[in-house]
Amino acid sequence: MSATLRRLGARLRLARDFVLAQLVFGLLALLKRLPARRALDFADWLARTVGPLTPRHRVAVDNLRHAYPGMSAAEIQRIARANWGQMGRVAAEYVFLDQIFDYVPYRPEGEGNIDVDGIALFEDLRARQGPFIFFTAHIGCFELLPVCAAAFDLEVTALFRQPNNPFIARRVLDARRTDGGHLVPSKAGAARNLAARLEEGRAVGMLVDQKFRKGEPTLFFGRPCRTNPLVPKLARQYGAEVYPVRCIRLPNGRYRLELEPRLDLPRTVDGDIDITASAQVLNDIVERWVRETPEQWMWFHRRWQV
Repeated sequence: MSATLRRLGARLRLARDFVLAQLVFGLLALLKRLPARRALDFADWLARTVGPLTPRHRVAVDNLRHAYPGMSAAEIQRIARANWGQMGRVAAEYVFLDQIFDYVPYRPEGEGNIDVDGIALFEDLRARQGPFIFFTAHIGCFELLPVCAAAFDLEVTALFRQPNNPFIARRVLDARRTDGGHLVPSKAGAARNLAARLEEGRAVGMLVDQKFRKGEPTLFFGRPCRTNPLVPKLARQYGAEVYPVRCIRLPNGRYRLELEPRLDLPRTVDGDIDITASAQVLNDIVERWVRETPEQWMWFHRRWQV
């Protein structure tokens, strides 16, 4: 292909991305005119309606069939459609994060939109020096970890994968900034940025359930996949404590953020953290979470490509 054709192709892709981004921004602007609960319900309905018409729906159904071989076709379709609704909510929640997150420490459970399990752990981490690593997955409202940590005066630098669309990526980055932490796009230099934070005794957070072509060979729902080794590598290099955390959706538009106890990663005979075995432990925890709330995990990505 000539250089001229490559440049033309790049410009066409950029124009396509621009048009798509404007459509998304327009829809979000319309949603913002609605009360938060109604807007999120509408985004849920729209995604359930449109998502199953896309090629990604077939990916979700195929993943569910492999993960749950005994599950009926009707139940698989129900979970896949419900998952699209969850993803619609994730997109709309960018607009309403300030309204959604009304958590006040020590308020009785059930009041407001947010419940937190692990308050004592948050307070303990705030009171002493790190480094700390939080890991989570694409379950529920996974954006709330750094926001919630900030409520406990705990700063978390979060690693995230940017959307492929550059215009949406810039808007997402702006929407996800909080007073209590920083965001690091997942690209060249990101690991060094996280390492610098850990070296300062701070806290970082990252998602661990994405496809990673050069990752450690592991199993997820009994199927081979590769898992990003960054969490155990950083924990080994900086002596960081590792904590699982997730935020799941509850009925009536509410959320529960769960901070689990410190994870003891497997070690080699020499006493070092075993990278491959630790990557498998992370997968096992994420699989437990997914099995508890299968509708809330992102089934339509190609996690098992190796």
